[in-house]
Amino acid sequence: MKTARARLVDDGMRFRISSGSGHAITADSAEGDTGARPAELLLMALAGCTAMDVISILRKKRQPVERYEVSVVGEQLSGHPAVFERIDVEHVVHGPVEPEAVRRGIELSATRYCAVGATLSSGVTQIRHCYRLLASGALLEAEVCSTGPFRPVGPVERPAALAG
Repeated sequence: MKTARARLVDDGMRFRISSGSGHAITADSAEGDTGARPAELLLMALAGCTAMDVISILRKKRQPVERYEVSVVGEQLSGHPAVFERIDVEHVVHGPVEPEAVRRGIELSATRYCAVGATLSSGVTQIRHCYRLLASGALLEAEVCSTGPFRPVGPVERPAALAG
């Protein structure tokens, strides 16, 4: 079970949000602007989740990654709630890495491992995954896959307290 707690810290909209594992961040509105907005935190969570999956897979495949980053851009519907209709995830890998290893790592993250992506794509959100591989002065760009909307996430075991 994962947990989080948000505590109001001023007269505005700034919250100190802590996780059950003991880490904390600040979230705020555009007016206060002392922390990320909650919707941005969702995109940050997706970037972190898929990045950790993909780098782990590439390292297991002994790929010589020199630099790696993930950019996430989300389009929200107008009105409330402003749900994300589409999210684009771009992985940028530098180094003499095999393109198939990058493609497969992204595909596995998108379709099997990333809990954040699976949660989002099980609803109204479409998530598109692509990569850019820069090696020896050459650039290779490719689409990998798309998940959602309403992607089934497979069998889910619900805690007894939530079942029924």
